[in-house]
Amino acid sequence: MTFPGHMPESVLVTGGGGFLGLAIVRALAARGDRVRSYSRSAHADLEALGIEQVCGDIADLRALERACTGMAAVFHTAAKPPPWGRTADYHRTNVLGTQNVIAACRNTRVPRLIHTSTPSVIFDGRDLEGVDESVPYPARHTAAYAATKALAEQLVIAAADGRLGTIVLRPHEIWGPGDPHFAPRIIARANRLRRIGSGRNRVDTTYIDNAAVAHLLAADALKANPGLSGRVYFISQGDPIPAWDMIEAILKAAGLGPVRGRVPHRLAWTMGLVFEKLYLWLNLAGEPPITRFVADALAKAHWFDIGAARRDLGYAPKVATAEGLRRLEAWLKRQEGGNPRR
Repeated sequence: MTFPGHMPESVLVTGGGGFLGLAIVRALAARGDRVRSYSRSAHADLEALGIEQVCGDIADLRALERACTGMAAVFHTAAKPPPWGRTADYHRTNVLGTQNVIAACRNTRVPRLIHTSTPSVIFDGRDLEGVDESVPYPARHTAAYAATKALAEQLVIAAADGRLGTIVLRPHEIWGPGDPHFAPRIIARANRLRRIGSGRNRVDTTYIDNAAVAHLLAADALKANPGLSGRVYFISQGDPIPAWDMIEAILKAAGLGPVRGRVPHRLAWTMGLVFEKLYLWLNLAGEPPITRFVADALAKAHWFDIGAARRDLGYAPKVATAEGLRRLEAWLKRQEGGNPRR
């Protein structure tokens, strides 16, 4: 994608070695920006691109300040991902980490901060169909990930002022080649998957390249129009489809068969609650076979109105879902001799 009139800038990407972070780094570098990455450890993919890497903990304010020095914009993608983990770990990375990024931006006079959030911050277990950014946060969340990401984005919104412009993006279910979370989790559970709920619930997702471009567009729009500061935008394919159709398409891309069998949503939700309690009480390693958050996500509709992003940021998903699935299939075939389950 071209960015007419763009003048190269120095920019920082936190979590630059992650799935989304790396895609943003590549897009920034491709248009001529001088990119620096901040992450816990060095990444070979970034080294191959010739990207400057600063290693440090997201909880280390001084290290973040060194990384932010001289930057025209910061893209904050670093986060502890869903669906399971200790609340304290989520809070340290997602909340304290975001506090530190904001402080580092202020202390080093970075003018723009683009923060990656998630639609999960407004999800309360009920259907969300075509809703926009006016939907409030729920009274409570069923997962630490969603709860801490909600706190983090509120910090970013509140930080917006005349010195620091901020935009929050909520890309939904990012997937594509290189995906370490969404598609691999489905593929790894192929033989154990059961449809949860009616199967009629529609969802929307975001192909990785579309998610990355949305971040660049947000940074450019904020520079051109500081009045956008403090706003939140949903990002997706703009193409909601039945959730289990998407899951079946990913399995097909991996050369795997269809999902067989069905579990009522209420039963799956109750099983998730029981497993969560057991894992916490017994301090079990790994993650539960099912959680309430996952049961709700698989059984409920969640798709969003991306009209604001289209209007204010000039966002339009360039890679359609069908094309994304073709690219994912080709990538999976190249992995492990064509067997992604190894």
